[in-house]
Amino acid sequence: MNHSADVVIAGGGIVGAACAYECARAGLSVTVIEGAIIGGGASAAGMGHIVVMDDSEAQFNLTLLSQQLWSERVAEMTDGVEHLPCGTLWVAADEEEMAEVRRKRAFYSQRGVPVEMLDSRQLAEAEPHLRPDLAGGLLVPGDSVVYPPVAARWLLDRCGARVLTGVPIATLDDNGATLEDGSRVSGGVIVNALGAKAARLMPSIPVTPRKGHLVITDRYPGFLRHQLVELGYLKSAHSAGADSIAFNVQPRRTGQVLIGSSRQFGADHKGIDQPILSRMLRRAAEYMPRIGSLIAIRAWTGFRAATPDHLPLIGPMPGASRLWLATGHEGLGVTTALATGRLIADQITGRSSPIDAAPYLPARCIHG
Repeated sequence: MNHSADVVIAGGGIVGAACAYECARAGLSVTVIEGAIIGGGASAAGMGHIVVMDDSEAQFNLTLLSQQLWSERVAEMTDGVEHLPCGTLWVAADEEEMAEVRRKRAFYSQRGVPVEMLDSRQLAEAEPHLRPDLAGGLLVPGDSVVYPPVAARWLLDRCGARVLTGVPIATLDDNGATLEDGSRVSGGVIVNALGAKAARLMPSIPVTPRKGHLVITDRYPGFLRHQLVELGYLKSAHSAGADSIAFNVQPRRTGQVLIGSSRQFGADHKGIDQPILSRMLRRAAEYMPRIGSLIAIRAWTGFRAATPDHLPLIGPMPGASRLWLATGHEGLGVTTALATGRLIADQITGRSSPIDAAPYLPARCIHG
């Protein structure tokens, strides 16, 4: 089989689906190639948090744009997307972390993002199962949660892209993709949206898999109201090379509680690392003592696509005429998927974008 399209997208996760959606909306013919099932990789393994982040101006701009795009789309999506507008509560353990709360409040407020600073009493009222000696927190009410695999399928169904599943890609080049069954898919632009697997087909790109664990409980409606994240999460997320864990729990619309999070470099097997999982669950119990009494029904792992500067690679590959990248989102792939798709489509068609694409261009860290 040989097939051609204006845009060929390698990877049918939430980022690849968002790129397909935006490119098709721009009038381009699109083919998506997914070696397994749509939304079955990191999209299925992640938490589905749509969150505005403030690590840098570039990260803020990308996450804010994407959250706005999600807000426009989610009302149209099928109920299976399980959208839950729960907000995010950044939890401060002590006065030192409350200083970070104040910094975050100033950052968001100056840029028009509604936030609310909570003292210890208000935090306890917002989340009664947190331990009582916490200092306070910052509520970002506009954040939400979705179920990414269903969102990915909706995006592809809605945009009418041709979708090829079940046969992995053997090679990517300037002209298209060769599949492992020998068939060929040609494209005017070829987008590598393979997440943590992106570097397997393009070894020169600085994307490293970073393993994470999650646990989901049985249904406990009302136990948890907001996505809760400890302020130490950012230090954990940015630790270079070391294994790390942080308190991060999420309510699901089903009444279940999703418990994270962990990060490991150099762990390339999918199996559960029991010491890491145990540390992660102990950390959750330090913040929410009663969480240990909930019945866990499943634990699993996934791989984030990490870059050295914690920003994704979105745009043309230096030194190649038609190869593009949409990868390296690490733990923000769901959040930033729709903005990534918009930037890819805008660059391919030459349209102006709502934000400057320069901070995310692969040329910043890849030389052709």
